[in-house]
Amino acid sequence: MKGHDAAALVLRGTLGPMLFAHGWNKVAGPGGLKGTTGWFEALGLRPAEVHARMAAGTEMAAGVGITLGAANPLPAAAAVGLMAVAARTDHRGKGFFVFKGGWEYVGVVGGAAVALAGLGHGRYSLDGLLRRQRAGVGPALLAAGLGTASAAALLAVCYRPERTPDAAPTDAPRPDSPPPDETQTDHQVK
Repeated sequence: MKGHDAAALVLRGTLGPMLFAHGWNKVAGPGGLKGTTGWFEALGLRPAEVHARMAAGTEMAAGVGITLGAANPLPAAAAVGLMAVAARTDHRGKGFFVFKGGWEYVGVVGGAAVALAGLGHGRYSLDGLLRRQRAGVGPALLAAGLGTASAAALLAVCYRPERTPDAAPTDAPRPDSPPPDETQTDHQVK
């Protein structure tokens, strides 16, 4: 089905590079890895430096895997896991719309990843070239289940947000902001 293959190619060509760019920004964006580490620390992911590197690497690897159309449904499961952690740590309690910090973006990305796992990578992919096509309900459920379970395990072991009356964990600086001046206080940074 040429329409099916073309749809998979368009979805992969949209989702994969976007994920890679988000991972790359965590490492090489204005705040760099130091800014991402500070952001993850404020979110409550411990140890923050490990999570900053792991999130960046996972986003880049999932982005490359989806773009090339390799190893379906594993890159989709990675995307689901990343988005589930982001929904719980950074977007929780902020409503739906992403422009207000809500979960809209992570929901769309996670849903698109599950849809791609179900659709399969198509003929115009590395999986297609190697004749290892996986598509249907099974890969979609595996991507959703493995991604969600991985996120739940990571959060259970490593998510320790600080509970202070004047600063909620959702007020964390974004990784694309430059790191705050070491001499500033927390209240001056906000």
